[in-house]
Amino acid sequence: MNLRRLLPLALVAAAWPALAAGSDVIGENLLWLAIIILAARLFAPLAQRVGFPAVLGELLLGVVLGNLGLLGFHYFDSIAADPIIKFMAELGVIILLLQIGLETRLADLARVGIKATAVGAIGIAIPFALGAFAVGPLLLPGKEFNAYLFLGATLAATSVGITGRVFRDLGKLKMPEAQIVLGAAVIDDVLGLVILAVVSSLVQAGTVSVGQVAMIIIEAVAFLGGSIAIGRAVAPALLRWLSRLDSSQTMLFSVVLVAGLFLAWLAHAIGLAPIIGAFAAGLLFEPVFLKHFETPKVVQEIQPLLPAAVDSERMQKISAVLERHTHHQHEHMIEPIGYFFVPVFFVLTGMQVDLSTLSDPKTVAIAVGITAAAVVGKIAAGFAAGKGMNPWLVGWGMVPRGEVGLIFAMVGKQLGVMSESMFSVIVIMVILTTLITPPILTVLLRRQKDA
Repeated sequence: MNLRRLLPLALVAAAWPALAAGSDVIGENLLWLAIIILAARLFAPLAQRVGFPAVLGELLLGVVLGNLGLLGFHYFDSIAADPIIKFMAELGVIILLLQIGLETRLADLARVGIKATAVGAIGIAIPFALGAFAVGPLLLPGKEFNAYLFLGATLAATSVGITGRVFRDLGKLKMPEAQIVLGAAVIDDVLGLVILAVVSSLVQAGTVSVGQVAMIIIEAVAFLGGSIAIGRAVAPALLRWLSRLDSSQTMLFSVVLVAGLFLAWLAHAIGLAPIIGAFAAGLLFEPVFLKHFETPKVVQEIQPLLPAAVDSERMQKISAVLERHTHHQHEHMIEPIGYFFVPVFFVLTGMQVDLSTLSDPKTVAIAVGITAAAVVGKIAAGFAAGKGMNPWLVGWGMVPRGEVGLIFAMVGKQLGVMSESMFSVIVIMVILTTLITPPILTVLLRRQKDA
């Protein structure tokens, strides 16, 4: 018998258990994704039918799936910890912020820049002070001061993904209050990162370096300013050149997606949240930069169908009309990917909610008090938006902590600063601020529309 022929078979037989296990993991992930996406599409219309945005349905679906174990059904217990699903959820929020950036004009953000900076700074300072020096020592006495600092850092966080999704679902991304919230949330991410670095350094080393803090701020400002300035300087010429190679939507789609993923990676590489990079990438693509894609081809296809008497001046007018109606194409072409990835993020966020933490009345009471402080701190920041703005809308837009608050809390837990009970309190606060914000924002937006 030829040993050379038997050797590959022996290797396959030896590796088969591992291959089979890998196949099971892949198959299970495929089934999980199918269930999540289908259920999210079913839950979202139910939420909209009762007057709430789709994101609330996806969050509640996650809460249900994540807590079926309490009823003895444990099939979904490992989803929240699965690295593949986690990556897809992270990709979902990156796609969402890329979409929001595409639908946001840099000029609109610049117009509210001072107000957004004030809202963002106050939205960090007041909640941090309340958590570290007021409600923390009052409601959770006897803890180390470092624990209160981490509590303050967690209260200072803001999850722009949830608020941005609500404004987007309701078609309100263009309103000034939404622009202020988006700008302030980016500032919050940067300042929140600084606070987290400072507090972590205090816990680990007992001291904090001024140079370390300054470097974080410099990197964040350089990244945001540099990526937008360089990108907008290069984009027109690059897009013009690419359109000569291929002026189809396929090329435009690839360019937009690559820019979003690249800047998300670059932000992560220098220690910032990837969503900041994705949002910055969306701001690069002004409609005027994209006039070389699709419109010339459409004009060429229409021209033979027009009467021979149509002169060049009229053709220019037709071209201008077509350009006006197609200049938002880059915003809409990302939507199909969003339909796939974005619900995974919100369902997974809901699955982080452990309803068993609500079984202890004392823990719940403390968590409600912490949540009240978290809400008050952000709403107070809304009044920094100034005259002509709805402070309640801006303030509530900053309220959800979402995955950002959970990340801050997990860092504190890993450093041994937070006890299990304190972590449970923070988780409940994150749950409440995440779940109550979408319906309240919806009500406020509809009242403003009716006023």
